[in-house]
Amino acid sequence: MTTLDNPRDHWNARFAAEDYYFGIEPNRFLRERAALLPKSGRVLAVADGEGRNGVWLAEQGLDVLSIDFSPVALAKARKLARERGVKLETAETDLAKWRWPKAAFTAVVAIFIQFAGPALRDRIFTGVKKALKPGGLLLLEGYRPKQLEYKTGGPPIAENLYTEELLRSAFAEFEILELLSHDDEIHEGRGHDGMSALIDLVARKPL
Repeated sequence: MTTLDNPRDHWNARFAAEDYYFGIEPNRFLRERAALLPKSGRVLAVADGEGRNGVWLAEQGLDVLSIDFSPVALAKARKLARERGVKLETAETDLAKWRWPKAAFTAVVAIFIQFAGPALRDRIFTGVKKALKPGGLLLLEGYRPKQLEYKTGGPPIAENLYTEELLRSAFAEFEILELLSHDDEIHEGRGHDGMSALIDLVARKPL
C-alpha cells in the first residue's frame, strides 16, 4: 500500500520533515481580515495542518480548536503554540466522519481545504453552517480552476476547486460580506509558492 492509498499516511509523510510544509506564518487573507474577527470566543480552524493559522488566531486572544487528519501535523501545531506561548486545543479529525457540533463557534476558518472532493466538500460546508453560532463569521480561502495552469499549490483536480457561483450557492443563506476572485503571488512554505488563482469568501451566518 502506498501513501496515495492511505490518505493519513500521505499527509503524515508530507508533514514529517522538521520544517513546516506551509510555513509558520498565517495565511495573508486571514491576517488581513483580523479586524473582522470576534474579540473573544471559540474559533474552529478546519484542516489546520501544522497550526500556522490556528496559532495566529490564538495569538489574537481567541479560544481555538485546531482540527486535522494528521497526528504528525497536530504535534507540530502544538509545538508551534508552545514556542509562541499560546494555548491551542487540537483534535485528530476525519472530516468524512466527524460529528460537527451545533452552534459551537463564533468563527470558522477554512484555508485551502481542497483535498475535499465534491461529496466531502458538501459535508464540510454543511458542517460549517451547523457549527457556527448565529451571527458567526466564516473566513475561507481556496483555489479557482485557473490554478491548474499555475501549478503552485493545491490539488491538480478541477472538481475540488472553487468558483464564485459554487460558494455563493453553498452559502446562499449567509450574508456574503466578501467574495473575490484574484490572482496573486503567495509564499507559504514549500506547499504554496508563486502566482496563484485565489478566491476569498467572508460570510456571516444569519441571526
